[in-house]
Amino acid sequence: MSAPAPSPLAIVDAEPLPRQEEVLTDAALAFVAELHRLFTPRRDELLARRAERRAEIARTSTLDFLPETASIRADDSWKVAPAPAALNDRRVEITGPTDRKMTINALNSGAKVWLADFEDASAPTWENVVLGQLSLSDAYTRNIDFTDERTGKSYALRPNEELATVVMRPRGWHLDERHLVDADGRAVPGALVDFGLYFFHNAQRLLDLGKGPYFYLPKTESHLEARLWNDVFVFAQDQLGIPQGTVRATVLIETITAAYEMEEILYELRDHASGLNAGRWDYLFSIVKNFRDGGAKFVLPDRNAVTMTAPFMRAYTELLVRTCHKRGAHAIGGMAAFIPSRRDAEVNKVAFEKVRADKDREAGDGFDGSWVAHPDLVPIAMESFDKVLGDKPNQKDRLREDVDVKAADLIAIDSLDARPTYAGLVNAVQVGIRYIEAWLRGLGAVAIFNLMEDAATAEISRSQIWQWINAGVEFEHAGETVKATPELARKVAAEELAAIRAELGDEAFAAGNWQQAHDLLLKVSLDEDYADFLTLPAYEQLKG
Repeated sequence: MSAPAPSPLAIVDAEPLPRQEEVLTDAALAFVAELHRLFTPRRDELLARRAERRAEIARTSTLDFLPETASIRADDSWKVAPAPAALNDRRVEITGPTDRKMTINALNSGAKVWLADFEDASAPTWENVVLGQLSLSDAYTRNIDFTDERTGKSYALRPNEELATVVMRPRGWHLDERHLVDADGRAVPGALVDFGLYFFHNAQRLLDLGKGPYFYLPKTESHLEARLWNDVFVFAQDQLGIPQGTVRATVLIETITAAYEMEEILYELRDHASGLNAGRWDYLFSIVKNFRDGGAKFVLPDRNAVTMTAPFMRAYTELLVRTCHKRGAHAIGGMAAFIPSRRDAEVNKVAFEKVRADKDREAGDGFDGSWVAHPDLVPIAMESFDKVLGDKPNQKDRLREDVDVKAADLIAIDSLDARPTYAGLVNAVQVGIRYIEAWLRGLGAVAIFNLMEDAATAEISRSQIWQWINAGVEFEHAGETVKATPELARKVAAEELAAIRAELGDEAFAAGNWQQAHDLLLKVSLDEDYADFLTLPAYEQLKG
């Protein structure tokens, strides 16, 4: 008996976009519909499993390596598939959204890899979803250029051999695409929309170029979620006649639960895996989310006080390097989010030294590469890895067998000698409001206080406000002891809103989404019922 025909997908509540017919072809939508029919039910089961696991953590306040998968961890014989040539040297990776200017600048940046982002650096407006796909297809056919209307500056691609290799990041499993629904009116998961459209249009094209298709997988919480992705890859390759094993996936270990399943995640994806990445802000957000009722020992200090040298963060990153190299995979380090100032050379000097120290540490620890958010940081990160790697493409031969991380080490939050501060609360409110306002305008990557911020930043900001209030944290402020309360958060938020109005002027303030952003930040920071992801209620308010 043959499989049923895929449900037709309908585009709903979306204004027509220029050239959308090139992306949303009948054949491409039929492919996405089949992915939806086959894999969305399992996606739903895995989301339910997340809730069950979170309830178990709330009951026990602990996590451990899985006893049922001990044999996979103990078996030294398996490795992931060898890296293809285009992904063998990943010493510097640049990240950013897929608008046309960023596409050209990232490909031209001198980085080895560009993380082309449909996830945290992109607000999921229909325009960003569809036109981002066009940007990538146009780049692969060298049919892309860009002229900045404000400055008149033109951008064009360098020769192919000078361009970064693209690793595309679809949305996480939890997000749906409301503009694409099946015959029952059910929205298709954003992950399957982003992956499906990209794979359908570009898989053969990238194969011909010797550069893919390659993916970054975000927000993974278990090896069963990695197994789902692997099954998606197997089906997609078969369906389009792409040789099995062509796809390569790098998984972000940016949830605390995934940190306990690194080997199992690589095992599930072993024919398609190329590495793991250490994503800092989402990782901290995940710790707060999962251990938010675990008492004082799980209270994080200010986000900027939680550096990668914190003992529990060292445990996480060193375990990641050891795990990857044991299995023949790349270990990719975290983000240097600094955005150079065009006006303040001293700010740049101090920040560049911090970036250099961070990248020197990663290269010294055995990472094979690392992320930057701005082209000016590519040479700094490149120098750090060049010093360690020399002519070698990676250091996967460094097995880090000296690393011995116990389950308790990964959640030893109280090993960090730092406390929340009033200034940290103010910064969380400032960054949260400013980021959410930009996101509601369709911008997912935003420069705030000389840092490139994305949705993970807003998540850690609102999570820390929530955690500090619910833990009854006390701050020293203006010679007094001040307790974190909803009233204090509202007061700080009101002061920030007034400061933004004074900074912008009444007209520009009214033209933005400032009150809406303020209200949304307070809602997700103060609601007793903690929202799993800020982007879920925010998406309901996103226009376009």
